[in-house]
Amino acid sequence: MTHILDTERLRLRTLDPDDAAVYLKVVNVPAFIEYIGDRGIRTIDAARKAIAEGPVAMQHALGHSLYLVERKEDGAAIGMCGLIKRESLPDVDIGYAFLPEYGGKGYATEAAAGVLAYAASIGLRRLLAITSPGNDASNAVLKKIGMRFDKMVYLSPDDPGTLLYCCDFTLA
Repeated sequence: MTHILDTERLRLRTLDPDDAAVYLKVVNVPAFIEYIGDRGIRTIDAARKAIAEGPVAMQHALGHSLYLVERKEDGAAIGMCGLIKRESLPDVDIGYAFLPEYGGKGYATEAAAGVLAYAASIGLRRLLAITSPGNDASNAVLKKIGMRFDKMVYLSPDDPGTLLYCCDFTLA
């Protein structure tokens, strides 16, 4: 695992298959399933495979990925936040998901702000974010870190509509 960045209270590092237990918990949080989607990951082995084929492969191929977020004070793994390149979007986007017991403490905003700065530091010119219209917490995080709403997009034929946010680093 590779250290990526620190914020005041958090440490972000690359995911590895040994993080399967927390990954499994995060992707099965009801809000994750509602707003991000059911990944169908129900076992530790499936989580290990998803980490290897997702974040580990993306980090190797692109030099960035989804990262594990740990609290500095106790090393607790509290969620994930990072940079994802999806085929359905023209640019890299920021993604995050946290365990519900760590909600309401500003961790998502703090991690996302750190990843936004990191994205600029590694030379990305533009960063996107997508979220469901009804995901008020996620929409608030994106606005707090300086992302701006761009437009409604439809990422698949059955998508009822997804909010697309962006941040152009070349304009800063």
